Amino acid sequence: MTVLKESGPDPTDALSSVPVAGSRRGVPVVGKLKFCYGPMDCGKSTLALQIDHNHARQGRRGMVLVRHDRSGEPQITSRIGLTRKATEVGNDTDLRLLVREQWAMGRHVDYLIVDEAQFLSPDQVDQLAELADDVQIDVYCFGIATDFRSMLFPGAARLFELADELQPVQVEVLCWCGQTGRFNARISDGEVLRAGDTVVVADTEQSVVESSSTSRSEGDPNTVRYQVLCRRHFRLGDLGPTSAQHGQLRLT
Repeated sequence: MTVLKESGPDPTDALSSVPVAGSRRGVPVVGKLKFCYGPMDCGKSTLALQIDHNHARQGRRGMVLVRHDRSGEPQITSRIGLTRKATEVGNDTDLRLLVREQWAMGRHVDYLIVDEAQFLSPDQVDQLAELADDVQIDVYCFGIATDFRSMLFPGAARLFELADELQPVQVEVLCWCGQTGRFNARISDGEVLRAGDTVVVADTEQSVVESSSTSRSEGDPNTVRYQVLCRRHFRLGDLGPTSAQHGQLRLT
């Protein structure tokens, strides 16, 4: 007589209990943490919105998060005009609690889109890794790797350490000289700044002109903008023969 061996719980069944430690190697880990990075103007926010659209149209439910969008609003904005409302992440936001709050309201979360991820704290990046590992949420982070001093943002550095996938955004950004631009130079009054606040949210467009709170005097506002440069011209502080003189928004 043939005896059928009873099979164990199906790990793909959402109602299955968590497997014991000895059998966890057989359970696929489907959550991933991915970091897409590049300089300003390379299309990171556009890619973030496209990935959100692609997942949503397949019936997946996600959350869109942002930290210091260039618009100053809780939304993701791209330079080609696409905009999506988002949840603003604060300094002390626990990203795990944001997901749990969705669960408490009966809303399943399959993935997270996090724009301007360089501004996250290392602890918040750890929280994203925990969500990917422990509850199998796919996490897509988008941001700039280095600040205006060409040094890694703390959030970006932690993403480089923890992410399952690191992907430079493939849209090439050019310096004024035609070489590949990799460095986000902070400009004030036609000069490349080498010191100052690490977080100064601004843009590269001429359509928004705002005064920085760190002005030289009340009558002479010190406007701030960014320009992408190649390494050589970033080192030299050379903005090219036709450097724009528009200012930008300083938020912090």
